[in-house]
Amino acid sequence: MDTTRIAPLWTVQDVSEFLGVPVNTLYQWRHRGYGPTARRVGRYIRYKQADVIAWVESLHSESA
Repeated sequence: MDTTRIAPLWTVQDVSEFLGVPVNTLYQWRHRGYGPTARRVGRYIRYKQADVIAWVESLHSESA
């Protein structure tokens, strides 16, 4: 398996910094079914960078 093409997953802290929202907000969004798609990896929550960016882009298209 060639892992050189797989982008690293983002932590909750990474997404928090990228979006400029508190970590607790991300947990609340996840609980409510809102926000970017997250995955559980063991006991950790991880995000694909592409999913986070796509979610942000979808917000822009909804308001247009």
